[in-house]
Amino acid sequence: MARTKKKRPEKSLVHDRIVELETAIAGVRDGRKRSPRTARLLAAGLPRMAQKLAEEATEVVIEAVRGERSAVIHESVDLIYNLVVLWSELGITAPEVWAEMDRRQALLGMAEKLPKEDGVGVTSSAGH
Repeated sequence: MARTKKKRPEKSLVHDRIVELETAIAGVRDGRKRSPRTARLLAAGLPRMAQKLAEEATEVVIEAVRGERSAVIHESVDLIYNLVVLWSELGITAPEVWAEMDRRQALLGMAEKLPKEDGVGVTSSAGH
């Protein structure tokens, strides 16, 4: 039982940090908080948010390939920030993401990527 209690604060800490970030972004969105970078990103719209997320993910990959551990940590923070900004634009909350992780864990034993179903997202021109 001691192991479960030790793990719980870590999960709570991750959740709390994401929720703090969600709250800060919402504060900028509604004018209660001031953050020029976040305000510019929110004003730029969904395509720019998605672009920034992709850029940060690429930077994480580049630094990982280079073996630059501390750079991966720094870029990961930027990646998470941009992911939460994108979530906020789409009305997605951390609890919704955690629920999907829990669902996958129940199905697969780990919250990993689900296998693709045949035909899902595939467009066929056969017979047309």
